[in-house]
Amino acid sequence: MAAEHARVGKQKHFRAVLLGSAALFAATGAAQAHFGMIIPSDTMIAQEDPRTIALEVSFSHPFELSGMDLPRPAAFGVYSNGESQDLLGTLSETTVLDGAAWEASFTPNRPGTYVFYMEPQPYWEPAEDVFIVHYTKTYVAAFGDDSGWDAELGLKTEIVPLAKPFAQWAGNVFQGVVKVDGEPVPYAEVEIERYNVDGAVTAPSDLMITQTVKADANGVFTYAVPVSGWWGFAALSTADFQLPQDGVSKDVELGAVLWVHFEDWPN
Repeated sequence: MAAEHARVGKQKHFRAVLLGSAALFAATGAAQAHFGMIIPSDTMIAQEDPRTIALEVSFSHPFELSGMDLPRPAAFGVYSNGESQDLLGTLSETTVLDGAAWEASFTPNRPGTYVFYMEPQPYWEPAEDVFIVHYTKTYVAAFGDDSGWDAELGLKTEIVPLAKPFAQWAGNVFQGVVKVDGEPVPYAEVEIERYNVDGAVTAPSDLMITQTVKADANGVFTYAVPVSGWWGFAALSTADFQLPQDGVSKDVELGAVLWVHFEDWPN
């Protein structure tokens, strides 16, 4: 009899834990994915196109069109033809999706691939009890030259593309290697979202807002993009260091973020 009472007691306790967890989930809702964002006005600049690229730099929930405040980044620049150029001083304040953000312009002066990158200040996320640092990149090809499309910048963490990160059709399979400190990250988790820029798409379930895949044992992930537009890939890992918050050391979520535009197939 005592054993039966103990068994029933455990069942009640387990049900209470489940109900408490369900209530907490209902109160907070599904966690929203965060994305560092660099969105250029053009990804493939032809000889006859305007030469100057407008760049929008933000920190947002891209599908839900909800912006967060992005303090002035720790670093912002462009890499091309084997050289990096600091563009931090070119940033000016703006607003993106009702969040404080930044904008800049850049004029390529020679053919090749230009990789724009941003390292933000650490962002404290109390809902997840963690700091977030998203190292963000996007690639632009200038004047018909796509050399350097697989450039690796040596960031703390980054996605190195295995398919050109521009000139992609919607429906194509996209692959990249997730790296931290220059080494592939086996089984890294990659969150994927479309920039729902016109708000035209409504997800049938919150679970479908952020797509999630895992890299393989070599750090390679694969995703087939269903429709055109801007798609963000955020490979997540935990940093090998912590940062203080209210006198307590907290984990740091590293994000290697890559933004790629996919084009409609012409009818």
